Amino acid sequence: MRPLRLRARRPGFLDRPGRFALGALLLALPLLLALLGPLLTGPPGPRQAAFTAPAGHLLGTDFAGQDVWRQVLLGGRSVVLIALAATVLCYALALPLAFAAALTHRTWLEELLMRPLDVLLAVPSLLMVLLVATVFDPGAVGLAVLVALVNVPDAARIVRASAAEAAARPAVEALRMQGEGWCRIALGYVARCCLRTLAADAGVRMTGVLYLVATAAFLGVGVAPDAADWAVMVDRNRTGLFVQPWAVVVPALLIVGLSMGTNLLGDAGLAGRNRAAARPRTTPRPRTTKGQP
Repeated sequence: MRPLRLRARRPGFLDRPGRFALGALLLALPLLLALLGPLLTGPPGPRQAAFTAPAGHLLGTDFAGQDVWRQVLLGGRSVVLIALAATVLCYALALPLAFAAALTHRTWLEELLMRPLDVLLAVPSLLMVLLVATVFDPGAVGLAVLVALVNVPDAARIVRASAAEAAARPAVEALRMQGEGWCRIALGYVARCCLRTLAADAGVRMTGVLYLVATAAFLGVGVAPDAADWAVMVDRNRTGLFVQPWAVVVPALLIVGLSMGTNLLGDAGLAGRNRAAARPRTTPRPRTTKGQP
């Protein structure tokens, strides 16, 4: 009997290369519009009738008679910059707390670091942002800080769980016996062991931050009511959705593209690391001399 030959599975479109290309495309378009859009807009033209079809304008007009395409070019920078700043600040606060709680041998210090975060987890993130917004107007910078703070407890607990597993390995105890410092152990070994968890959490975290920033802007927190913002455009133009849908659909799709692109790039990176880890390592065959089998 002829031996059966197993055919290798052909890579599909959503395998690593296709997933990376799709994620990069979905992420590049909103980022380019957000960063370069304000540089491409000219002076505002005269206002037209509200919710007109794309006749004299590329995407028609919004509820105030303004050019939708111009508002799209101007409205992405606030959403993208606030979301990126909030995500970076969240991890800047969560990582030291998580590593300190995972690497310490003092139970009281771990409880002191983690138990207040459990209290904050009981309060919904959007509710906390709205409660603070009732006291004072946070503005764009304040909104980024608020969104970062409400995401710290969840991020710290996830990273701490992954870091605690890495900190319990014999390699960490060996590094301690060699006299390595806390920063060298935390950043040189434990942080590298947590890269996959951090990559997966960063994709999900960015999506949650975008959702929270867009929802807060939708409710008028952190941005002016008449500001050019993608989330504000969805709120202000929803009454004309069936008359002139581009004023709502285009900014909504750009926000969705940011979220999906971030997650697809994260998944592609994790898939590449998984394949590299699963690839068998070949050992060189020992040389033989004459007279030896």
